[in-house]
Amino acid sequence: MPDRAKILLVDDREENLIALEAILSSLDLVPVRARSGEEALKALLSTEFALILLDVRMPGMDGFETASHIKRRERTRNIPIIFLTVVDSAPDYAFRSYAAGAVDYLTKPFDPWVLRAKVSVFVELYNMNRRLAEQAGMLRERLTAELPPGRAGDQAAVLPELSRRLTAVESELARVRELARKSNDPTLTGPLSDLADRLNHLRSGFDALT
Repeated sequence: MPDRAKILLVDDREENLIALEAILSSLDLVPVRARSGEEALKALLSTEFALILLDVRMPGMDGFETASHIKRRERTRNIPIIFLTVVDSAPDYAFRSYAAGAVDYLTKPFDPWVLRAKVSVFVELYNMNRRLAEQAGMLRERLTAELPPGRAGDQAAVLPELSRRLTAVESELARVRELARKSNDPTLTGPLSDLADRLNHLRSGFDALT
């Protein structure tokens, strides 16, 4: 059983962190708190996260500066970031959020259902990418293995299981695409397209093997 996906919650106010944890409590994920940009960057050094919910207004290093550091690091640059800020923020905050590399921008008070739905989809995409990486590893092993005659049955035993797993990921991707279509959320187009391309490449490699 793979570890549950972790979400990094970054906000300098305790009550906001408690509220975020309550909103996300029904989802199958592990929330991790950070009270500042510096704490967030430290957490990212040792832990893999599926998504970052990042407050814009923080003392010291604000959300934009924190996001800039995250996107400069090779290890963390591809982690999706959703910015959170109050409704009376400066009018250019939305532009600055996307320019800083955020996938989305929500103003407080936000609809808990909207936030939960967005987080849920990004967590599903993260989990699918993890499963896809596992299948790719299995496929590479099969493609590069030089099996002696006595172990020729090993490949015959592994390929049906790999095919079953690929089919399950393809079905899940179709389901998530339908959810994204119904939500009419353009921020999901890029991640879904990238995942579909990777899955198609893996399927092509598997078909060539069989």
